[in-house]
Amino acid sequence: MNVALRLPDSLGMSLKEFSKHENISMNQFIATAIAEKMSALKTYDYLEERAKEGSTAHARSVLGKVPNRKPLYKEDEL
Repeated sequence: MNVALRLPDSLGMSLKEFSKHENISMNQFIATAIAEKMSALKTYDYLEERAKEGSTAHARSVLGKVPNRKPLYKEDEL
């Protein structure tokens, strides 16, 4: 698939310099950046769906099996 892409001059120059420094093509850099972003978005969606299947009661029952120790940080208290 071919896609025309317009970038601000400063971003385009940064891309060109970085690609040259890393010895990769600008196309390869852009494709990898898009793949990383898509992966992050899909992971977020996956975790959001999994969270819908969980319950507070189940989480507390699992946590109840952990030995009772003082939390390292105040924010970690339930």
